[in-house]
Amino acid sequence: MKIAIGADHGGFELKAALIQSLKTQGHEVNDVGTSSREAVDYPIFAHAVAAEVAAGRSERGIMIDGAGIGSCMAANKVPGVRAGMAYDLSSAVNGVEHNNANVLTLGAGLIGAGLAQQIVESWLGAGCTEERHLRRVKLIMDIESGKAVIAPPPAATPSPPPQPTSQPEMIDLSAISEEDLVRIVARLEALGGGTGAPSSRVAADHPGPSVGSNPETARSFLGLGVGRLSAGPSPGAIPADVGRYIDHTLLKPNATAEDIKKLCEEARDFNFAAVCVNPVWVPLVAGELHGSGVKTCSVVGFPLGATHPETKAFEARRAIREGAREIDMVINIGALKGGDEELVLKDIRAVVEACRDGNAHCKVIIETALLTDEEKRVACRLSRKARAHFVKTSTGFASGGATAHDVALMAKEVAAAGLEVKASGGIRSYTDAKAMIEAGATRVGASAGIAIVEEAQELET
Repeated sequence: MKIAIGADHGGFELKAALIQSLKTQGHEVNDVGTSSREAVDYPIFAHAVAAEVAAGRSERGIMIDGAGIGSCMAANKVPGVRAGMAYDLSSAVNGVEHNNANVLTLGAGLIGAGLAQQIVESWLGAGCTEERHLRRVKLIMDIESGKAVIAPPPAATPSPPPQPTSQPEMIDLSAISEEDLVRIVARLEALGGGTGAPSSRVAADHPGPSVGSNPETARSFLGLGVGRLSAGPSPGAIPADVGRYIDHTLLKPNATAEDIKKLCEEARDFNFAAVCVNPVWVPLVAGELHGSGVKTCSVVGFPLGATHPETKAFEARRAIREGAREIDMVINIGALKGGDEELVLKDIRAVVEACRDGNAHCKVIIETALLTDEEKRVACRLSRKARAHFVKTSTGFASGGATAHDVALMAKEVAAAGLEVKASGGIRSYTDAKAMIEAGATRVGASAGIAIVEEAQELET
């Protein structure tokens, strides 16, 4: 296929990577610029790509800027061009199958080279063949040429107002996402007087049991499908459910298949949140945990974090394909300490995008023992910007593990954005776990999960 490709200064590096990939696949590439990292105006190059496609000199066009949105707008001003922006594989394929897009725009600030190559490959391999889609594409082109006379559908006859019934309409809980359920719990906890209350006045106005103080309330929400509960200042009130906070973990290099099977059996027996293992064990764990409700979690870039973002993204994608539903990735710690926030963001975002494409959650390990408090805050802010799901304290392989101080600091930085905190490293008792939960952790990574639960049960009795 003959492909026109262009970029502004923000997309220059990604353009170079895509050109190399396209040529390797046998495509003929027409590079319309830009040719350096010097600042330029993206509409010029978006127009150049679109003009090549509209004139028939190229079959498809690809344009890259910082976000992909502006170039999409510019390209669509050229008659005959149907430009679509894509940020994952499904949007790329949809743009062709439903809209017959002949120009693809990408945001270099949103995706890494590895994901971009997969997006382009999927986009080039898609086609628009369904009659109903082709008919709608023709309508788009008729609108562009001025030929179309499209009348809006007739106004519907107003429906009579609904009559009150004796039974309230029931909510389909299966249609509510876990994230929304967690938010509902937080709101109900606030109304009930728990620590989720936005002010002391609300707590005073709505006295009563909170999730943190009422074990039956907590268990009922867990039964509705909520995977994590923030128990406020009284996690000791629900010790029987403390296992739901725990990622049962085995990351030792000498772990055997039998060790991993035993880990999974324990996780099922104690109803842990997840089993966290090295990537090679993901298929085994996913098979052992199938149907149990315990999630499969894999580490990425572990334990040093000193690998390329594309490598981490590939590692995450493979783990997700093999059954992982959660990915704990280690950031580029050296880049963070060296002040290269752009690289750290790119590093995190590459894995987050892989996770979101695969419907998995991403936990970002910042290795708090190696950071100053300000560096921890920066790491949390970058995790928020990359749209991660969790920030996590430690790998357990550094000079120190989780502390209540670090968990509280991290929770303060990310809570407003809906991110959660996982405390990991050196948590060996229920007292340790309780301190982390009180500080704001909603997940605890531990190899001593059984001991924690058994201690909690002893305290309950």
